[in-house]
Amino acid sequence: MQPTINQFKKNLLAGKVQIGLWSALVDPYVTELLASVGFDWLLLEAEHAPSDVRSVLAQLQAVAPYPVHPIVRPVQGSVALIKQYLDIGAQTLLVPMVESVEQAQRMVAAVHYPPRGIRGVGSALARASRWNQMDGYLAGADENICLLLQVESVAGIGNLAGITAVEGVDGVFFGPADLAASMGLLGQPEHPRVLQAIAEGIGQVRSGGKAAGILTSSQQRAQEYLAMGATFVAVGADTTLLIRAAKDLLAAFKGGAKAPAKSGVY
Repeated sequence: MQPTINQFKKNLLAGKVQIGLWSALVDPYVTELLASVGFDWLLLEAEHAPSDVRSVLAQLQAVAPYPVHPIVRPVQGSVALIKQYLDIGAQTLLVPMVESVEQAQRMVAAVHYPPRGIRGVGSALARASRWNQMDGYLAGADENICLLLQVESVAGIGNLAGITAVEGVDGVFFGPADLAASMGLLGQPEHPRVLQAIAEGIGQVRSGGKAAGILTSSQQRAQEYLAMGATFVAVGADTTLLIRAAKDLLAAFKGGAKAPAKSGVY
């Protein structure tokens, strides 16, 4: 059995644009439905959704037959939790709330086996190696792990150059909602100051030779971010899509209000 190649990571390194969707309904049937649509990647949400290692495992299994790459966002940058997600087969992680070079370095260590890192070795028990049936898993695992760090605070923006420069960081993802809150603009992710900080951040990350990403439900804003150089962009979330479609359908028959045109993901 041959190792699973992380095509998402290869595409990032090649500068290829990849369009994704947020999956936060925490149901493998829904996740499989989304996997069949044709997005390049799906974000399996475990930070702001009621998800855990077992529910993420079920979703990874559900999307496995499809040509879509699953990215897992843990609730926090915990070394122990990262070990579990990697062992159940996640190859790409999006770690939230990274604010310093030291945090970035610790996350790099968490996703790599010694001597480069501190990931615990338990491949005989792990789905990632197909329980040691995958040829050369331990030797090749590191090169197929993709680490994305989420910068979403004033402190993180201030340390962005250093975070980006850490070897082993493959990309930086910007979080407009938390960044806005950190700037004293709670609930205003579209504020000009927030948008300016993100635009400058994307440029800084790209200048540092790393991939930049973001989530937005605005097609116009997504195109703007792509034009700035962002290469992994999520263009919606399953929760928002479902509510919007349900409200619009109800309005057609009961005359209620349709979903706001600008109803977004934040």
